[in-house]
Amino acid sequence: MNINEQLRKYADLVINEGVKIKKDDVLIIRGQVEMIEFIRILVETAFKSGAKDVKVNYRDEYISKIRFQNASIETLEEVPQYFIDEQNSHMNKKAKFLSLVGNDPNLLSDVDPNKIKTSVLSTSKALKDFNGKMMNNETSWCVVGAAVPSWAKVVFPDLDIDEAMEKLWNLIFYTVRVDKENPIDEWDKHVDNLKKWSEFLNSHQFESLKYFSENGTDLEIKLPQNYIFSGASEFNRSGEEFIANMPTEEVFSMPHRDGANGIVYNTKPLNYNGNLIDDFYLKFKDGVVVDFGAKTGYEVLKNMLDSDEGASRLGEVALVPYHSPISETEILFYETLYDENASCHLALGKAYPTCIKDGENMSEKELLDNGVNDSVIHVDFMIGHKTTNIKGIKKDGTIIQIFENGDFVI
Repeated sequence: MNINEQLRKYADLVINEGVKIKKDDVLIIRGQVEMIEFIRILVETAFKSGAKDVKVNYRDEYISKIRFQNASIETLEEVPQYFIDEQNSHMNKKAKFLSLVGNDPNLLSDVDPNKIKTSVLSTSKALKDFNGKMMNNETSWCVVGAAVPSWAKVVFPDLDIDEAMEKLWNLIFYTVRVDKENPIDEWDKHVDNLKKWSEFLNSHQFESLKYFSENGTDLEIKLPQNYIFSGASEFNRSGEEFIANMPTEEVFSMPHRDGANGIVYNTKPLNYNGNLIDDFYLKFKDGVVVDFGAKTGYEVLKNMLDSDEGASRLGEVALVPYHSPISETEILFYETLYDENASCHLALGKAYPTCIKDGENMSEKELLDNGVNDSVIHVDFMIGHKTTNIKGIKKDGTIIQIFENGDFVI
């Protein structure tokens, strides 16, 4: 099968299994200009699947870097009202969103980190209502990968660009099961399997999870009452099923915002807005990061933690087998969508309201009272290790082994 046939098979999976386009839907696609070949196929596929309209928002990572290098901090603080209005309009009309990721993880390493922080915070604050509704599943959304030369060259530095691109595309196809004869059938089976893990964790309603790995991680995470673990598929507020991440190998929920205690070490680099953060640790007390360090990207990590009060607290806990399909490729993708699905991970910042019973209907105060963290950021970082052990502790003190040597034992 040639690359064009594989791209069409991939597009069919994303449109019909990921966002699940139906008749008269509007689809918003966001991706880099270098992804245009795949984006064109996605647009065509969406229309064939019944979409009423498809709109594409392009970005260019190199133009973004030029802007960061030359625009003032005051300019980067400005978020045009028309941009805010456009996003809110799409959301209010229940458009579905498809985001394509893939970029050079080192591109902004020589850019003033304060400029990046200013831009990220300004945009996050301006789109707080929009992002809140997205995380509350007001509509369907999906994040997928697409190969671009700058990313391929980082993943495969010893190959020429054509070989690197071909190898990266083939890896992307593998991670989402496009290499199988019927990827949609394979995904249906995969979703069912992840739901079994979620159902086990939900049925026990653990009070906390205790993590230990030989790399130094020793962390206990309190869970809120009536937490909900989800895996693979979710439902929007209209009752339509969708898959938010492709690939996905995780089941995830939220920690109690005041309940993390101990220390955790990363096991894979974190690509945060064009900067790598690596060899870092976070020490928590009563839910808050009280100490941290990083051999790579210290200032970037510091700025991230200083984003707002909730940025130094946890908003997600996700369990992924160490021997997942992505992990077994032994490839470091330098892209969170892939690396987080090869490793147990946590997220700093905002929690998904859908991860607690009736959370989607709670006010901000009610969410806070129930231990749900809020922030302008949501940043996943990888902590899974081949020696990771996780125990679930119930309210009556019963201890159940959930992970042993990096994998589920339930």
